Order: sequence, then C-alpha cells, then structure tokens
Amino acid sequence: MISQKMDRELSKQLNKEFHSAYLYLGMSAWCAEAGFSGSAGWFMAQYQEEQEHGMKVYNYLLDQGGKVELLKIKKVKTEYKSLLACFEASLEHEMMMTTSFNELCDFAMKEKDHASYGFFQWFVEEQIEEEATVSDIISKLKMVGDKNGVFMIDNRLTGRTVTDGAQD
Repeated sequence: MISQKMDRELSKQLNKEFHSAYLYLGMSAWCAEAGFSGSAGWFMAQYQEEQEHGMKVYNYLLDQGGKVELLKIKKVKTEYKSLLACFEASLEHEMMMTTSFNELCDFAMKEKDHASYGFFQWFVEEQIEEEATVSDIISKLKMVGDKNGVFMIDNRLTGRTVTDGAQD
C-alpha cells in the first residue's frame, strides 16, 4: 500500500508519461508532413514506448492499492523549424523526464517507500538510454549539416520497432 502523497505523485507521473506519448505523436506527425519518414517512424516508436511507460506506472499504482487519477494532458507543439530542432526538443523533454524520476526517487526515500524507489529505478536506467540515443542523433545531425546528410540520417532511423518494455 502506498501513501496518499505517493499516490498523487504517481498520478502526476502517469500524466507526464502520456503527455510524452502525445508529444512524440506530434513530432511524428511533423516529421511525416515534412517528408522525414524515417524520423516519423522513429518518433512513432517513441510514442508507443511512452504509452507502455504510462501503463507501467498505471499498473504499479493499481497494484499498490492506489487510486488512478487521470489528469488533463496539455496541448503539444507540432511545428518545428528543422529536424535538428525537433530532436533537440526531444532531448530537452527527456532531460525533464529524467529530473522528474530523480525527484520521485528522492520523494520515495523521504517517504520511506522502498517499493516505489525500486520501481523507479527501471525508469532511471531507461532515461540514461533515452538521453544517450537522442544525443547521438543530434550529434550526427549537427555533423552532417546539409540536406543530403539529413536525408541519410533520416533514412537510417527507418525501421525502429518497440519491444514491450511494459512487462519488464
């Protein structure tokens, strides 16, 4: 059983996960409209992954006897000046999510909620991977700089699939 305070924090995190999914869906749409089909597929996979993360939080909340509160999801940006700007926005968002999970870990320890602290560790590890992956793409986009190079990188992003991480 979790505390009411942790219940509220988990509901906020649940909202952040589905906001992330919505954000990546918007990025996928922008990429598709701009002709970056590889990146559109990459962001669609991000969208699916964030939905899985949301369900992971949802299921944990229920398993711990919490009450799921579904908060309003804020409108997301769907216009970017370039593919690089889109990925930079993704990295900024992932860094915000990393901060959110670090704060949840701190909160869990303050509450002496060892189960939640352990649960959050999966997300902490996931955030390391998320930031590294997006940073690598940004580095490559900055290296190539021109349209042909961006096309090449976009083409490399084609075919990404999502494994069901919600069951981990």
